[in-house]
Amino acid sequence: MINPAMQRQLDHWPGKYMVPASGVATVNVDNPLNHAFLVLTADHFSKIVVVDNEGHYCGQLSLSMITEKIIKTDKIDVNLLDQLTVADAMEEDKAVTNDPDNFEYNYRLLMDRSFIPVVGSHGEFCGIVTRRKLMDALNYVMHTLH
Repeated sequence: MINPAMQRQLDHWPGKYMVPASGVATVNVDNPLNHAFLVLTADHFSKIVVVDNEGHYCGQLSLSMITEKIIKTDKIDVNLLDQLTVADAMEEDKAVTNDPDNFEYNYRLLMDRSFIPVVGSHGEFCGIVTRRKLMDALNYVMHTLH
């Protein structure tokens, strides 16, 4: 449990923990891997959120996950980038939150991740909570707690 004085300061932090879905790059579960590869590479992302046609959260995809799918014993088969879809390579990460303002819960999840998806009650992708946002809030508390 967070110290009550710290929680009061966190409650007064002027920022928002969640980056809304409209500000987050995503790929569709049905996209070919070459599309996801280009998005990840062009935007220098380490991971990207995967959604379905209805905007439901499906998982996450990284360059290393794509690479694992195209490496063969003795070569890299780049032709597989056109043959495989995002669904073939993504991880169905179960670490999500439905409460972007729950600092303590989200902090625990973000210890091992750079972001966690925010998912609504019907599985819809709402946005992400980033480790950076929580660090900004913690920095605020450390400098304003009295």
